[in-house]
Amino acid sequence: MPVYSMTGYASVQHSPLPADGEAPASAAPTARLGLEIRSVNSRFLDLSFRLPEELRQLEPGLRELITRQIKRGKVEVRASQDAGDGATLQAPNHQALQKIAALQGKVQDWLPGARALSVADVLRMTAGSSGQAAPDEAAWMQLATQAVDALRDARAREGARLTEMLQGHITQLRGLAELAVPLVPQLVEQQRQRFLERWKDAMALADGSHLPEAAQDRALTEATAFAIRIDVAEELTRLRSHLDELSRLLDKGGDIGKRLDFLIQELHREANTLGSKSAVLEMTRISVDMKVLIEQMREQVQNIE
Repeated sequence: MPVYSMTGYASVQHSPLPADGEAPASAAPTARLGLEIRSVNSRFLDLSFRLPEELRQLEPGLRELITRQIKRGKVEVRASQDAGDGATLQAPNHQALQKIAALQGKVQDWLPGARALSVADVLRMTAGSSGQAAPDEAAWMQLATQAVDALRDARAREGARLTEMLQGHITQLRGLAELAVPLVPQLVEQQRQRFLERWKDAMALADGSHLPEAAQDRALTEATAFAIRIDVAEELTRLRSHLDELSRLLDKGGDIGKRLDFLIQELHREANTLGSKSAVLEMTRISVDMKVLIEQMREQVQNIE
């Protein structure tokens, strides 16, 4: 199953034709249908519809269709219906005009400053009164299905690019973890040698001829305490485990955005602990490089469904 980004765009248009595929020259022009869907990242599924009044009845069907296919993201749907060139306006019937005029008179009696209706207002209000056909719901739902499929394809392509980037960062983090593994034993040994040298210097000042066994035991104790304090084996083990789980989820695909976000938080925690236990510049540099990579991953994971 592919990984889907929450960012995508799709636009489809359709001009209905008769069953034989050709409209006769004498036939009235058919309306052009247009549907545009765009989505960006969001914690939940947030749908908004920008539909003209004559298409408002399509919203429940569009909402149900999108909800079945898309799980997360802020999705905006725009629909338009263009009558096309050469289309004739339908004259409103007399009953509708009389009713609008009466309503306007009543409103202006109560609100003398109210603006009079324009011709465009009247035509819009009487759009369904002259025998004009209702929107073809079947054609619109077919168009919506094409648009949602195109949006999912766009989100899948973006998701594939995000997956490639994340897998590359996972590989880099694994490399940094491997660089950190041999540093701890080296640091412990360096600390033990430094303590022995300081003890030797102290014994030399006290005219001691040799290093007593107690000094060696003390050096071993100091080195052990230091090793416990700077030991990052547990952090590195957990970090590698989180990276394996991230890679597995990316290979699996599907609805994984929230789980990826949780794992990124855990990676941040391990990298911070690694930095706090750092005793040498090299370990600090590794920790900083890890944090930079993890932050880049966090920004991209927030775009995954």
